This record gives sequence, C-alpha cells and structure tokens, in this order.
Amino acid sequence: MFHGWLIWPILFWGPFHGLFSLLVVILIFSLIFGRRRYYYYDHPWSWRYRGRSPGLDALEERYARGEIPRDEYLQKRHDMGG
Repeated sequence: MFHGWLIWPILFWGPFHGLFSLLVVILIFSLIFGRRRYYYYDHPWSWRYRGRSPGLDALEERYARGEIPRDEYLQKRHDMGG
C-alpha cells in the first residue's frame, strides 16, 4: 500500500548519487595531481623551477656594473633573502 510512496525518493536521488560520486572522485584526483604539480614544478631542485626573484637579479646586475659597493650589495642581498 505504501510502495509507491517509498520508491519515489530512490528514483529521484539515483542520478544525483552518481553525480556526487563523480564529483568526489574528481576532487580526490585534483588533490593528488595538484600536490604532485607543486612538488615537481615549484621546488628549487625541480628541473622546471622558475628561478630566483627578478629583484635579486637586478641587484646582481647593479653590483656587476659597479653601481653599488660590496657592503651595500651584501646587505641588500641578505635583506632580500638571497
């Protein structure tokens, strides 16, 4: 007597269960491969490392051209974290 009343929630939520499961799988893979990209491409030991900061490169160029003395160069390099 209540079979029709009990079946409609199952029929309604059935397709959404598949979509929810798919979203969970996509989330897991994105977390795994997102961390993988960080570890392989953004670390200094990586062969695809982007390099140092442009400010440090400009400071070294100024020192090489003789625009700043050694003490000032070392202090600024230390301040920049290089």
